[in-house]
Amino acid sequence: MAATQRDNAKPHRDSQPWLHQEGREIQAFGSVRQFPVGLSHDARLYSCQRLNQILCDSQILSALYKKHHWLMRGATFYQLHLLLDKHAGEQIKLIDEIAERIQTLGGIAVGDPRHVAEITRVPRPPNGCEEVPAMLSRLLEAHELILIDAHDAAKKTAEVGDDGTNDLIVSEVIRVNELQVWFLAEHLVDTPLVHA
Repeated sequence: MAATQRDNAKPHRDSQPWLHQEGREIQAFGSVRQFPVGLSHDARLYSCQRLNQILCDSQILSALYKKHHWLMRGATFYQLHLLLDKHAGEQIKLIDEIAERIQTLGGIAVGDPRHVAEITRVPRPPNGCEEVPAMLSRLLEAHELILIDAHDAAKKTAEVGDDGTNDLIVSEVIRVNELQVWFLAEHLVDTPLVHA
């Protein structure tokens, strides 16, 4: 009876997680699987390339929002602290929608921050804290970079017949970013210039 109790105290081998596994890569980044979504391989591949660029830049923008949210200071600290956190949350939602669209097209969405850093075109900020107007300007410049790319990508994905990607870019990426630009830009009206 003691042996039975001892055996029952040990977890069954099948209930143990198999740790430290590594597998072979089953789909290369930059490729698309064949999905029956009514779009050609080339159209899906093109859309995934354009979406991955927007995805990388949006991930950096979201991280900048969080950084600047933490580093905010001055008389408008509370309002900007809350606004930047709200915008970061909206960017996270947008990032998820972009990544899911890439996966829907049979592609691979960029998810590793190290990979994102290799692809993004958003300039790296200093490691320390900048003055508030400079932080807001940095966010606006990242938004503009994304919006320029998004307008072009919307037009070109429509030309290749990818209405779903066009709709996502126009209805979500462009509209969310434009609205966030408006809210940020209004905080730079009648503010002192940053000392050079």
